[in-house]
Amino acid sequence: MSDPTLLIPDNTLITNSPEEGRALAVKMARLTIKITQPDAVIREKLRPVYANDAAMLIAIGQTVAMEFATIARANGYWK
Repeated sequence: MSDPTLLIPDNTLITNSPEEGRALAVKMARLTIKITQPDAVIREKLRPVYANDAAMLIAIGQTVAMEFATIARANGYWK
């Protein structure tokens, strides 16, 4: 059995900068996709579908934005 995917890398939302927080948000969004569709072959087959669909790309951006908002709040970025 393979190791479970850690949905929060290093088990913390605390980052050294907003840039690191944004990178963490992207990584967490990607991990969500990996957990939702664990088959890498299927994910590769689906990539051209969403890569050419503006609505799907916007949805991906919204997912990252929600993750980043959570990370920003945890780090007090907007104080």
